[in-house]
Amino acid sequence: MPASVAPSVAPSVTRRQKVLVRGLRLEAFIGIHDHEKGRAQSLAIDVEIDLAGQRVETLADTVNYEAVVDAVRRIASAGHIDLVETFAERLAEACLAHEGALRVRVMILKPGALAPDAEAAGVELILERNET
Repeated sequence: MPASVAPSVAPSVTRRQKVLVRGLRLEAFIGIHDHEKGRAQSLAIDVEIDLAGQRVETLADTVNYEAVVDAVRRIASAGHIDLVETFAERLAEACLAHEGALRVRVMILKPGALAPDAEAAGVELILERNET
């Protein structure tokens, strides 16, 4: 068999795949306190998107991780957001909008939000497509 041809996987095999964006750093206008209004704060963002089990041969078969980064930037540039939870919800919904996405996990941390007592504060949100 030529090296460029991958053997097919038996039909009884379950395929699971994730698209990952780890440690994305950006500045966003976020927070509920007066001292947070009108100034950007650092966020660290992780995203995991579980995909349906189809074989990925082209970019159309998957979620483009650059599109995930673009979604983060769009949300951040839309204006002040009071809660990290709101940011996470908007991002998770944008990722789950891809028809192949089954489950999305978003973690957003605000490094230094509780300094010097904690390295970061944040939220993790999981949205899962309900089977109908």
